[in-house]
Amino acid sequence: MPPRPLDARALAALAANPGCRRRALLDGAGVDKGALAEALGSPAPFGQSQFAFVRGNAFEARVKAEGGSELLGLLCARTGEAPPEADAVALPDLAADGPAGRAERTRLALDEATGPGSGSWTLMDHPMLSLEVAGSTAYLEPDALAVHPDGRVTVIEIKSFPILDGSADPAKVGAAARQAAVYGLALRERERAVRDHALLVCPRDFSNHPAADLIDFRQQMATTRRQLARLTRVEEIAAALPEGTSFAPDLPAEALRSAVESVPAAYAPECLATCELAFHCRERARERGAVEALGRAVRGELGGLATVGEVLAACSGDAGHDDPASSALRRAAALREEALGS
Repeated sequence: MPPRPLDARALAALAANPGCRRRALLDGAGVDKGALAEALGSPAPFGQSQFAFVRGNAFEARVKAEGGSELLGLLCARTGEAPPEADAVALPDLAADGPAGRAERTRLALDEATGPGSGSWTLMDHPMLSLEVAGSTAYLEPDALAVHPDGRVTVIEIKSFPILDGSADPAKVGAAARQAAVYGLALRERERAVRDHALLVCPRDFSNHPAADLIDFRQQMATTRRQLARLTRVEEIAAALPEGTSFAPDLPAEALRSAVESVPAAYAPECLATCELAFHCRERARERGAVEALGRAVRGELGGLATVGEVLAACSGDAGHDDPASSALRRAAALREEALGS
């Protein structure tokens, strides 16, 4: 089956959960996790609706119309620079065969735009960047990149969620910042001068008119760099699998389930918003009574207690544990009984 590309959204999710070998392997191998979840009987409702997809494309086309003059106007309004004349903006052709060809074409265009003596604006529509992650090459496609006359690059993210009364959904803005941080990291890995703020462009209120603001993604970029560096190389994960392991969705259900379970997962409730296999992993975690199903914060507080059964035993004092987590649980259970008057 053709491999699915490892994009910025997947990398941001990997960086948020670097301990999940299952996702690292499946994403690195280009496995279609949506089809895998369907075959396992635990589909996840992922992706935009067709209406939202069409609306988002129409909004992006409107913002980039007329050579991106409105887009650069929004950027300059935030940076305090003078907007360039339409005929003074370079719009390089980035078309090429395949992701690798497009990435090379983008590299050449960036060299030209940031080289000595350039001194003009360049707007790149859907460039292609590359980033090495755990032994795999990820090809990343930002909505746009703007090269300023000083040679520095601004990452531009165009989203279809609205800015209502001057503010947007913090969770969606955070996700956009993490995605922009992946693009910024890919540029800095190639020694490009990237500005510390990305431009986020969204519809204003319920109209199709754009509003924009700069988002500081330095913290997200540092976190992403650190987390991606912690990922085990795909080759190491694959080497530990039984010979002939396959994740083809047309395999018998039991064989496919066995293949998936042969790769360790690190489930957390946050996975439900970022991974197509999250419902399957949650079901397995609940079957084992794993405390990870209760969240990372709870898991961190429970120390060596790995299952709900162990936690309940520690509360009653039957487990014989003498660690701080067990002592705190027994104290909490006593306080609860006292409060309930039992």
